[in-house]
Amino acid sequence: MSAAEGLLAEARAWLAQDPDAQTRAELEDLVARAESGDEDASADLASRFDGRLAFGTAGLRGELGAGSARMNRVLVTQAAAGLAAYLREQAGHDDEPPTVVVGYDGRRNSHVFAVDSAEIFAGAGLRAILLPRLLPTPVLAFAVRHLGAAAGVMVTASHNPPNDNGYKVYLGGADDGSQIVPPADADIAAHIERIATESTVDALPRSVGYETAPESVVDAYVDATAAVAPAPDGAEGLSWVYTAMHGVGWETFERIVATAGYPAPTTVAAQIEPDGAFPTVAFPNPEEPGALDLAYETARESGAELIVANDPDADRLAVAIPDAAAEGGWRRLTGNEVGLLLGWRAARLAADGGRREGASLACSLVSSPGLAAVAQHYGLDFHATLTGFKWISRAPGIVFGFEEALGYLVNPDTVRDKDGISAAIAFLGLVADARGHGRTVDDLLTEFGDTFGHFASDQISLRVEDLSIIGRIMAGLRERRPERIGDVDVERFDDLAEGVDDLPPGDVVRLHLAGGSRVVVRPSGTEPKLKAYLDVRGDTRDDARERLDALREAVGALLDDLS
Repeated sequence: MSAAEGLLAEARAWLAQDPDAQTRAELEDLVARAESGDEDASADLASRFDGRLAFGTAGLRGELGAGSARMNRVLVTQAAAGLAAYLREQAGHDDEPPTVVVGYDGRRNSHVFAVDSAEIFAGAGLRAILLPRLLPTPVLAFAVRHLGAAAGVMVTASHNPPNDNGYKVYLGGADDGSQIVPPADADIAAHIERIATESTVDALPRSVGYETAPESVVDAYVDATAAVAPAPDGAEGLSWVYTAMHGVGWETFERIVATAGYPAPTTVAAQIEPDGAFPTVAFPNPEEPGALDLAYETARESGAELIVANDPDADRLAVAIPDAAAEGGWRRLTGNEVGLLLGWRAARLAADGGRREGASLACSLVSSPGLAAVAQHYGLDFHATLTGFKWISRAPGIVFGFEEALGYLVNPDTVRDKDGISAAIAFLGLVADARGHGRTVDDLLTEFGDTFGHFASDQISLRVEDLSIIGRIMAGLRERRPERIGDVDVERFDDLAEGVDDLPPGDVVRLHLAGGSRVVVRPSGTEPKLKAYLDVRGDTRDDARERLDALREAVGALLDDLS
């Protein structure tokens, strides 16, 4: 059989088990065109069946469409069956079947994938609980612990492009509601592969005997999150803007804002309701240029003091403040700026509450080293982890964790994952408290710098067509081990592939520079990019900015030379 004949046979076998009329029609058309000699159709087919969409520590995530390399009902059904087999294996001979709770957001096919999963879990003899409607990812993460579930699945692609969807897995029990990490991911993937090889999805047992979670689960999340930062006196009269970025955050967040006692925001009307087409943004990620333009416009019209934004599944938070020097009069704070302010808040609360012993702050190794300075100041432990909240959430004694990509864990007693809603309430509390003392967010940033050092951060992102360039740069850094970057001495070179500071091995190099600066370089885990994270510490804010500018130029030149 030729490669072309093998590809067509694979596509027909997929068609025979696909329960979705839309993806069947999509694939039938491609097969017919490929059979007639259409080279474009053959190339499209090859792309769709170029291996399987990998199940890893983030579960599944990819473009919607027919084929083993896309997100669709066949792939999701196999993933659910594989997870069910893993959970039954872990449960052993327990009398009670494992419980799995399933949530979903407003993306295309999220509800369909969630119901498929619940039916497969129930058909496998598990107790399956479906959340009552589309809800934020943090509600699902909360529900895993609240319901004592063995696992949870959230159908979401977070802030990915509109035509993507995903499948995020959490584990209960000893994992305490955190996202999966090795070896669980590989064990689940092995079960999925076995089921995909041995069976077709139409032969897998299903049952409509799953449960729908009661509203009390959502109520409990609302109450727990509102308690993170009840409104202080300074909240009265606070004028602020909120956008849900066409996602699912507003319904839940609105209740929490009212319960906590904050004034209602002015909402970005065009973005407040869930819409999986994301019609007003090119990319539904508040970090992307232009994503907050409507929020800025709304803030100018309403005379707001603050902008708060969630990404579509509300597990991330973006904040913007007035800035006369910025184009349009508003500036989005970096993830590091927000993370350091929230970390400072958490450290004060831990110290004031007598929780210094064993309490810790944690962040990913590419996030600002300023958090370590805060922990040291308050006598708390500090942990730097690999990127991702699957690692941050597992830091011993954690009271707060963050990563620079707008993710914050502020309420670890209830949610062991990033939570853009509880982070928003915590930040509102910071703003309102400062406001009550006649101060602004910018004043807080200045005070932070005066107390702990003026930290500034940036990122160089090198997108490549040829992936070998990334390997060449990483190999060059390891071979050369630069002794200087620009005019600054390199005091220590860490190759995390060799294992450093008890971190799991990873394709990351970290350079510690004189004067407290740092450079971390790693390949992106999701895109054809090399990323360099730059951090400096200055005596003043202006000094930090000047050091950062010089470091950015020097690192850019180094990467160009190595490529």
